[in-house]
Amino acid sequence: MLIFDRGHAEKNLQEYACHFNTHRPTSASDQRAPLDNPNVIPPPTARIERLQTVAGLINEYRQAA
Repeated sequence: MLIFDRGHAEKNLQEYACHFNTHRPTSASDQRAPLDNPNVIPPPTARIERLQTVAGLINEYRQAA
């Protein structure tokens, strides 16, 4: 990622912090995001299959059969 100026850096850091705190699961919190409500039990997720392409540079994901 190329950062063009301070505003661009701040925008990207803010977006990353939002993603980190609201979407990214962590093993320390039993695969919940840091701001998730611990009283809400998420539904089970489908199995996901990863396919590596372009010599492993790109990962594609799809629901496993």
